[in-house]
Amino acid sequence: MNIIIFGPPGAGKGTQSKFIVNKFDLYQLSTGDLLRNEIKNKTQLGSEISSIINSGELVSDKIVGNLIEKFVSNEAYKHKIIFDGYPRTLIQAKNLDDLLKKYKQKIDIVLKLSVSLETVKKRIFERQAQEKRADDNEEIAIKRYKTYEKSSEPLIDYYKQSNLLKVVNGEAGITEINSEISRLIDTIKG
Repeated sequence: MNIIIFGPPGAGKGTQSKFIVNKFDLYQLSTGDLLRNEIKNKTQLGSEISSIINSGELVSDKIVGNLIEKFVSNEAYKHKIIFDGYPRTLIQAKNLDDLLKKYKQKIDIVLKLSVSLETVKKRIFERQAQEKRADDNEEIAIKRYKTYEKSSEPLIDYYKQSNLLKVVNGEAGITEINSEISRLIDTIKG
C-alpha cells in the first residue's frame, strides 16, 4: 500500500513515518530528505535547493517531481511507499496520481497530522537544539507554517473528495498518535 502523511513543518511527520515504515514494512519517501541529500552531496541542484529553502520558499514542482519519479519507478518500492511531506499542492497531488498510474500504483490512505502553530514552534525549537538544522528557526518556521496552511487547503478538499483523508490529532503524545495511525492503516488493509 502507498500512504501520504502530511502536516505543517514540525508536526511530527518524520517521527510517525519512521514508525509506520517499521511496523508496516514500507519505505519512507521524504522530499525533505531527498532535498537535503542533494544539498549534502553538494550537487549543482543541491546549491539551488539550498538557496530556495533558506529563503523560506518551497522548491519547484519540477525539481521535486524528478526526484520522486526516480523513487516511484524503482520496483523495490512498488506499493510500499509512505510519502512524507509530499504532495504539498493540488498540482503535485495530481502529478503524483499520474506518476503512480504510470507505474500501476495508487494512494491507499492520506494521513493529516493536525497541529497548532504554538506546538510547531515548540517542537522546532526542541528539534533545532538536538539536530542543529539550518532551516529550523522561529521566523522561518512561522513562514513555512503559514505557507503550508494556505497551500494545503485545496489538498485537503481533494483527498476528502476521494475519501482517502484521515485527520489525526498531532497534538497528542507520540504513542497515542502511533496507535491512532495503526488503527487507521489496519482498517484499510482489511
